[in-house]
Amino acid sequence: MVKKVKSVRVPPELEELDLTRLVKECEGYLRDLESASLLKAQGDDEASNALLAARRDDLGRKIARLVLQARARYGLLRHIDKADVEGDATGSAGPAGSTGSGETAPGSSTT
Repeated sequence: MVKKVKSVRVPPELEELDLTRLVKECEGYLRDLESASLLKAQGDDEASNALLAARRDDLGRKIARLVLQARARYGLLRHIDKADVEGDATGSAGPAGSTGSGETAPGSSTT
């Protein structure tokens, strides 16, 4: 028997999540799933698997970026500049541990 969910608690920092962009990213992923199924139907299993692997990783990075932006807007990530997070629409986060101000984030190493 399936239970219906009546309500879901959303952490306050995720209330700032850009749901429109999240849905857009998922739509793109679904189009790629369709393309991968067509490739597989045509007998090109290798290309199908490569496409799925690449897009799955890409989708994960983009969703993680959206969550990071929401948390930064909420003010939860004080060591990250809001401008650095909001201004980068390409999805590349720059050097690992970089805060954009010449300092490193807590817990990251410089070596």
